[in-house]
Amino acid sequence: MRVEPDARESAEERSALALMTRTALERVGLEVLSREATHPAVVEAAHVAQHMLRTGHPTPERLTRVTGMLDRARSAGPASPSSGLPWPVELTEPGPHLERSVARALKSVPKRATEPDTLHGSEVTGWRTHERDTAHHAIALLTSAWPGAAAELSTVLVQIALLDGPAIDGFTDFTVHGAVFIRRDRLTPDPDGLPGPVRLAEALVHEGAHTRCNAASVATRPFLRPLEDDGPMVTTPLRIDPRPLTGLFQQMVVLARSVLLYRHLIADSPDEAGTHAGVRSRHDLLARSAAEAVGTMAGHRDALTEHGAAILEDAALVAQVRA
Repeated sequence: MRVEPDARESAEERSALALMTRTALERVGLEVLSREATHPAVVEAAHVAQHMLRTGHPTPERLTRVTGMLDRARSAGPASPSSGLPWPVELTEPGPHLERSVARALKSVPKRATEPDTLHGSEVTGWRTHERDTAHHAIALLTSAWPGAAAELSTVLVQIALLDGPAIDGFTDFTVHGAVFIRRDRLTPDPDGLPGPVRLAEALVHEGAHTRCNAASVATRPFLRPLEDDGPMVTTPLRIDPRPLTGLFQQMVVLARSVLLYRHLIADSPDEAGTHAGVRSRHDLLARSAAEAVGTMAGHRDALTEHGAAILEDAALVAQVRA
């Protein structure tokens, strides 16, 4: 993996992860087809199976739970292009595997003691017609402005889930790999007038980069050397709470790719996106954050593998700073 997207490599990683999913389920006596093994709900079932194997012999009760998860995934059907999108990705409705993922994510969100619960909530919600239209427009923008990113995203995304509530802006979860979660208001213009399709395109690039990093670090080569207790906690550009180096590394990749997105948008449509003050302002903000991430990561270069160091150099070129 590098900062520049690569659809061929991402497809190979997806196949490798699908094989891991099938193998984990086969070890507890369950079989799934290759085309089923990339569905996020099936991936979740494989994680449960792995946990059973690590903690002891699978019991009938535990196996029944995994079988039920697979049955629900199959009854929901695979992600299909019935939405009319050019990618085989589902604009998904709420489902148990997605709701469990959000519940896990909320546990990691810092909450102030005086903060009302209503300001700390997020839940999966359904797609409205105009939001589906925005998704079509966002994908058209990506396909036109940055075909390489569009091609990679078509191989890494399986489900796009919308979130209601202020607690979470967006996230990925390796337990339901292939699903990405995006807060509903990312589909509407921001206070500076940045269009909803552009904001959604950025969100897809952002969460897609996390998804690709997760896949590449497991299916191919790790980015960081083994660290005791995840290594030091560091300040990162996108979070108020200190994060481990793995979080910083992924933020660096996300920010570099987001900067590239806006450069492609400006170059692709100089009379529209290129002259839009919000587009240029967003590019500049992301570029500053990318430079900050590169600088912090460079201070921990010894923690990187050769693979990780190469990506640091890529990000430094995008941010136009020395690593």
